[in-house]
Amino acid sequence: MNLSNCNETSSQYQYNLFPLVYSVALVLGLPGNLVALFVFIFKVIPRTSSSVYIINLALADTAILLTLPFRIHYHLNHKKWIFGDMACRVTGTLLYANIYISICFMTCICVDRYMAAVHPHRYLRLKNPRNAVVVSVALWAVLCGAILNFILMGPLESQQVGPSGSTCFENFTKKEWSGRLGHYSAFSLVFCSLLPSVIILVCYPLAMRRISRIQGRTSRKAQMIILTVLAITLLCFLPYHVVHLLHLLRRMGAIRDCTIRAAIYHARQVTLALVSLNTCLDPLLYHVTSKHCKWNPLRGLWLWGRARRAVCVYTVSYAATPR
Repeated sequence: MNLSNCNETSSQYQYNLFPLVYSVALVLGLPGNLVALFVFIFKVIPRTSSSVYIINLALADTAILLTLPFRIHYHLNHKKWIFGDMACRVTGTLLYANIYISICFMTCICVDRYMAAVHPHRYLRLKNPRNAVVVSVALWAVLCGAILNFILMGPLESQQVGPSGSTCFENFTKKEWSGRLGHYSAFSLVFCSLLPSVIILVCYPLAMRRISRIQGRTSRKAQMIILTVLAITLLCFLPYHVVHLLHLLRRMGAIRDCTIRAAIYHARQVTLALVSLNTCLDPLLYHVTSKHCKWNPLRGLWLWGRARRAVCVYTVSYAATPR
């Protein structure tokens, strides 16, 4: 079937979907990740391998969130990018790259907890936080190298949507998908998406099986960590990765049926919007992971409270009412 015979897929709902979801992620995710950075950098002592990975995950989430205002404006403006080509390349690359680095750091947390639960004696020899720092630096180095290389290779050719339309980081031409975009997408899909997801979905059930045999508060807390990571993976990351694989096949011409191509296109829009919600759910992971300090539930909005420390218990309380 000739792909040119496929009717244009309507996408008017995007102009409401993306701004709504991105705004929710920005309003809920940014405060949660900033609080997590403050607590895990300045309050959680001594440093552990898990806290190192959590700090890096919060940094990755914050980087994603800082690109969202540009994307919100872009979609509210009916996909007319006004900030220039370089800003498009930088924000677009950061948005997608940080999705991959986030799942990589969640995988590091997964492997760390798996080793602690299933191979505790070996874990005692490897749990030095310096090892986690080395792994984190290596991941960031690979990510930054890939981002710089991708950006410096020049602008990506996009199909023009209208006489005044200027799309940003989407609707690429077939030539781009056959070149660097296809190669980058295939590599990141396998090694930064599907492989980490498989590791999480295999390691955590095995850890859960071992931990379920142990009774006590520590065991229940470990199970909460496992369930939280599995929920984030299944709700946010895995649907995006699976649909992204189909999207890659669709753009490279491997899937030619018009009905299937349209369904993949719509699924791609929905999962791309929902993957950003992991930035709202990750603070739940930070809450259940911390074993040095207990976070009381935030009563009201944290912006109207003040943090105080009391016997390694961090609470958020309202300022005293003047008398």
